[in-house]
Amino acid sequence: MEFPSKLIEDAVNEVAKLPGIGKKTALRLVLHLVKENESKTTALTEALDKMRQNIRFCKTCHNISDEEECSICKSHRRDKSLLCIVEEPNDVMAIENTSQFLGVYHVLGGIISPMNGIGPADLKIDSLVDRVAKSQGSIKEIILALSPTMEGDTTAFYINRRLKEYPVKLTTISRGVSVGGDLEYTDEITLGRSITGRTLFS
Repeated sequence: MEFPSKLIEDAVNEVAKLPGIGKKTALRLVLHLVKENESKTTALTEALDKMRQNIRFCKTCHNISDEEECSICKSHRRDKSLLCIVEEPNDVMAIENTSQFLGVYHVLGGIISPMNGIGPADLKIDSLVDRVAKSQGSIKEIILALSPTMEGDTTAFYINRRLKEYPVKLTTISRGVSVGGDLEYTDEITLGRSITGRTLFS
Protein backbone atom coordinates (compact mmCIF):
# COMPACT_ATOMS: atom_id res chain seq x y z
CA MET A 1 0.00 0.00 0.00
CA GLU A 2 1.43 3.36 -1.08
CA PHE A 3 1.07 6.36 1.25
CA PRO A 4 1.28 10.04 0.31
CA SER A 5 2.86 10.84 3.68
CA LYS A 6 5.10 9.08 6.18
CA LEU A 7 2.94 10.60 8.96
CA ILE A 8 -0.17 8.97 7.46
CA GLU A 9 1.69 5.66 7.06
CA ASP A 10 2.81 5.67 10.71
CA ALA A 11 -0.71 6.50 11.92
CA VAL A 12 -2.24 3.75 9.75
CA ASN A 13 0.27 1.19 11.01
CA GLU A 14 -0.61 2.00 14.63
CA VAL A 15 -4.39 1.96 14.09
CA ALA A 16 -4.11 -1.33 12.17
CA LYS A 17 -2.66 -2.96 15.30
CA LEU A 18 -6.10 -2.75 16.92
CA PRO A 19 -8.11 -6.02 16.83
CA GLY A 20 -10.45 -6.42 13.88
CA ILE A 21 -9.00 -3.48 11.95
CA GLY A 22 -7.09 -4.08 8.73
CA LYS A 23 -4.93 -1.64 6.78
CA LYS A 24 -7.80 -0.40 4.57
CA THR A 25 -10.08 0.33 7.53
CA ALA A 26 -7.18 1.95 9.38
CA LEU A 27 -6.48 4.18 6.38
CA ARG A 28 -10.14 5.19 6.16
CA LEU A 29 -10.17 6.11 9.88
CA VAL A 30 -6.91 8.07 9.65
CA LEU A 31 -8.07 10.01 6.57
CA HIS A 32 -11.33 10.78 8.37
CA LEU A 33 -9.35 12.26 11.28
CA VAL A 34 -7.26 14.31 8.85
CA LYS A 35 -10.43 15.84 7.37
CA GLU A 36 -11.99 16.50 10.80
CA ASN A 37 -11.52 19.68 12.77
CA GLU A 38 -8.24 19.52 14.72
CA SER A 39 -10.12 19.89 18.02
CA LYS A 40 -11.92 16.57 17.44
CA THR A 41 -8.65 14.71 16.86
CA THR A 42 -7.16 16.36 19.94
CA ALA A 43 -10.21 15.37 22.01
CA LEU A 44 -9.78 11.75 20.88
CA THR A 45 -6.07 11.59 21.68
CA GLU A 46 -6.62 13.30 25.04
CA ALA A 47 -9.40 10.86 25.95
CA LEU A 48 -7.21 7.87 25.03
CA ASP A 49 -4.24 9.27 26.94
CA LYS A 50 -6.39 10.03 30.00
CA MET A 51 -7.87 6.52 29.89
CA ARG A 52 -4.44 4.89 29.64
CA GLN A 53 -3.00 6.96 32.49
CA ASN A 54 -5.93 6.72 34.91
CA ILE A 55 -7.72 3.41 34.24
CA ARG A 56 -7.75 1.09 37.23
CA PHE A 57 -8.85 -2.43 38.04
CA CYS A 58 -11.21 -3.22 40.89
CA LYS A 59 -9.34 -4.57 43.92
CA THR A 60 -12.15 -7.09 44.53
CA CYS A 61 -13.25 -8.43 41.14
CA HIS A 62 -10.50 -7.14 38.78
CA ASN A 63 -13.03 -5.51 36.46
CA ILE A 64 -12.15 -2.20 34.79
CA SER A 65 -12.91 0.68 37.13
CA ASP A 66 -12.38 4.41 37.63
CA GLU A 67 -11.86 3.87 41.35
CA GLU A 68 -10.27 1.36 43.73
CA GLU A 69 -13.51 -0.64 43.79
CA CYS A 70 -15.93 -0.86 40.88
CA SER A 71 -19.56 0.30 41.01
CA ILE A 72 -20.87 -3.30 40.86
CA CYS A 73 -18.87 -4.45 43.90
CA LYS A 74 -19.84 -1.30 45.82
CA SER A 75 -23.54 -1.56 45.02
CA HIS A 76 -25.86 -2.56 47.88
CA ARG A 77 -28.39 -3.79 45.31
CA ARG A 78 -26.21 -6.65 44.09
CA ASP A 79 -26.52 -10.15 45.50
CA LYS A 80 -23.06 -10.78 46.98
CA SER A 81 -23.88 -14.47 47.54
CA LEU A 82 -23.93 -15.01 43.76
CA LEU A 83 -20.54 -14.80 42.04
CA CYS A 84 -20.09 -15.01 38.28
CA ILE A 85 -16.64 -15.89 36.93
CA VAL A 86 -15.74 -14.49 33.50
CA GLU A 87 -12.59 -14.26 31.38
CA GLU A 88 -12.40 -10.56 30.56
CA PRO A 89 -14.10 -7.21 31.38
CA ASN A 90 -15.96 -7.27 28.03
CA ASP A 91 -17.74 -10.44 29.26
CA VAL A 92 -19.00 -8.47 32.27
CA MET A 93 -20.42 -5.87 29.89
CA ALA A 94 -22.05 -8.57 27.75
CA ILE A 95 -23.78 -10.17 30.76
CA GLU A 96 -24.80 -6.80 32.22
CA ASN A 97 -26.50 -5.95 28.92
CA THR A 98 -28.83 -8.95 29.38
CA SER A 99 -30.24 -7.49 32.65
CA GLN A 100 -30.60 -11.11 33.84
CA PHE A 101 -27.84 -11.18 36.46
CA LEU A 102 -27.94 -9.34 39.78
CA GLY A 103 -24.90 -10.86 41.48
CA VAL A 104 -21.25 -9.83 41.40
CA TYR A 105 -18.29 -10.84 39.23
CA HIS A 106 -14.73 -12.12 39.26
CA VAL A 107 -12.64 -11.40 36.17
CA LEU A 108 -9.88 -13.97 35.57
CA GLY A 109 -8.00 -11.98 32.95
CA GLY A 110 -8.07 -14.86 30.46
CA ILE A 111 -8.26 -18.65 30.47
CA ILE A 112 -5.74 -21.45 30.86
CA SER A 113 -4.07 -21.99 27.48
CA PRO A 114 -0.78 -23.94 27.49
CA MET A 115 -0.45 -23.40 23.73
CA ASN A 116 -0.28 -19.65 24.38
CA GLY A 117 1.86 -20.01 27.48
CA ILE A 118 -0.95 -19.07 29.87
CA GLY A 119 -1.10 -21.12 33.06
CA PRO A 120 -3.18 -20.83 36.27
CA ALA A 121 -0.55 -18.57 37.86
CA ASP A 122 -1.11 -16.00 35.08
CA LEU A 123 -4.78 -15.64 35.97
CA LYS A 124 -6.70 -14.22 38.94
CA ILE A 125 -7.50 -17.70 40.28
CA ASP A 126 -5.57 -17.40 43.55
CA SER A 127 -7.44 -14.20 44.38
CA LEU A 128 -10.71 -16.01 43.58
CA VAL A 129 -9.90 -18.81 46.02
CA ASP A 130 -8.85 -16.22 48.60
CA ARG A 131 -12.10 -14.32 48.03
CA VAL A 132 -14.18 -17.45 48.58
CA ALA A 133 -12.18 -18.40 51.68
CA LYS A 134 -12.59 -14.94 53.22
CA SER A 135 -16.32 -14.87 52.49
CA GLN A 136 -16.82 -17.44 55.30
CA GLY A 137 -19.67 -19.11 53.47
CA SER A 138 -21.46 -15.91 52.37
CA ILE A 139 -20.80 -16.81 48.73
CA LYS A 140 -23.41 -19.49 48.06
CA GLU A 141 -23.11 -20.02 44.31
CA ILE A 142 -20.40 -19.53 41.72
CA ILE A 143 -21.39 -19.39 38.06
CA LEU A 144 -18.71 -20.38 35.57
CA ALA A 145 -19.52 -18.12 32.60
CA LEU A 146 -16.52 -19.08 30.50
CA SER A 147 -16.42 -19.48 26.73
CA PRO A 148 -17.41 -23.06 25.78
CA THR A 149 -14.03 -23.99 24.33
CA MET A 150 -11.46 -26.60 25.34
CA GLU A 151 -9.48 -23.89 27.13
CA GLY A 152 -12.63 -22.63 28.87
CA ASP A 153 -13.49 -26.14 30.03
CA THR A 154 -9.92 -26.73 31.25
CA THR A 155 -10.12 -23.51 33.28
CA ALA A 156 -13.50 -24.51 34.70
CA PHE A 157 -12.23 -27.94 35.80
CA TYR A 158 -9.17 -26.36 37.41
CA ILE A 159 -11.33 -23.87 39.34
CA ASN A 160 -13.67 -26.69 40.37
CA ARG A 161 -10.70 -28.58 41.81
CA ARG A 162 -9.39 -25.52 43.66
CA LEU A 163 -12.77 -24.77 45.24
CA LYS A 164 -13.72 -28.34 46.22
CA GLU A 165 -13.09 -27.80 49.93
CA TYR A 166 -15.46 -24.84 50.19
CA PRO A 167 -19.24 -25.16 50.74
CA VAL A 168 -20.24 -23.40 47.55
CA LYS A 169 -22.47 -24.54 44.69
CA LEU A 170 -20.66 -24.45 41.34
CA THR A 171 -22.82 -23.97 38.25
CA THR A 172 -22.13 -23.29 34.60
CA ILE A 173 -24.17 -21.34 32.07
CA SER A 174 -26.34 -23.56 29.89
CA ARG A 175 -24.98 -24.47 26.48
CA GLY A 176 -27.29 -22.18 24.58
CA VAL A 177 -23.95 -20.53 23.93
CA SER A 178 -22.42 -22.34 20.96
CA VAL A 179 -19.46 -24.65 21.59
CA GLY A 180 -16.24 -23.05 20.43
CA GLY A 181 -17.74 -19.55 20.46
CA ASP A 182 -16.71 -16.44 22.36
CA LEU A 183 -19.02 -15.08 25.04
CA GLU A 184 -18.68 -11.46 23.93
CA TYR A 185 -20.11 -12.25 20.47
CA THR A 186 -23.16 -14.12 21.79
CA ASP A 187 -26.45 -12.27 21.36
CA GLU A 188 -28.03 -10.85 24.52
CA ILE A 189 -31.16 -13.06 24.50
CA THR A 190 -29.16 -16.30 24.20
CA LEU A 191 -26.67 -15.15 26.82
CA GLY A 192 -29.47 -14.07 29.17
CA ARG A 193 -31.18 -17.46 28.85
CA SER A 194 -27.85 -19.20 29.45
CA ILE A 195 -27.43 -17.29 32.71
CA THR A 196 -30.95 -18.01 33.96
CA GLY A 197 -30.80 -21.64 32.77
CA ARG A 198 -27.43 -22.42 34.35
CA THR A 199 -26.72 -26.00 35.48
CA LEU A 200 -24.60 -27.64 38.16
CA PHE A 201 -20.97 -27.95 37.12
CA SER A 202 -19.66 -31.52 37.18
